[in-house]
Amino acid sequence: MTPIIFDLDGTLLNSAPDIQAAVNRLMGEIGQEPLELATVISSIGNGIGVLCARVAEHHGLPAADVPDLTARLLAHYNAEPATLTYAYPGVFEALSELRTRGHPMAVCTNKPEAPARKVLATFGLDTFFETVVGGDTCATRKPDAGPLRETMARLGHTDCIYVGDSEVDAETAKAAEVPFVFFTHGYCHVPPATLTIHATLTDWADLPGIVAELTA
Repeated sequence: MTPIIFDLDGTLLNSAPDIQAAVNRLMGEIGQEPLELATVISSIGNGIGVLCARVAEHHGLPAADVPDLTARLLAHYNAEPATLTYAYPGVFEALSELRTRGHPMAVCTNKPEAPARKVLATFGLDTFFETVVGGDTCATRKPDAGPLRETMARLGHTDCIYVGDSEVDAETAKAAEVPFVFFTHGYCHVPPATLTIHATLTDWADLPGIVAELTA
């Protein structure tokens, strides 16, 4: 049975409000103005290091400060990763149906592995997934194909369907030469028409049917 591998932020969970809250706790510590949600969302997708680099650039902070800011932001986020976060409607039902049909499932995200596992467990989603590959699990991050290929290897497969919400996810699926299902309610920063998409997901209730069509 074809594995289904998922991105996390903006795909399974709307986690941007908690990421914004962590960023703004850090901004308060260093005497900077808080950032609006849209500004934070525009920086999500390439991992926490890139997020911090973009935050530093936004405030005109030295690039040399980014490693320290990254560590401090991660500590803030780990302390409260799921206060404002919520699973998108229909996620549990869709995952339950895919599990009933026998599809192995996993998560491949640019969020560091430890907080990714923590937030999945907080929402009771961890039981659906055989493995989690985070942004610090491999030597490379998405959109490099390495993390997705590592996830497939852990499942004992060389193929999958990848479900994600952004240009980073689309590029990852393309690099790994697997079908990409695009979730439309996440954090994409480019016109979807510019992406290589095999199916579009607007309602999680539709995912089992989409998977059936792609694997027919």
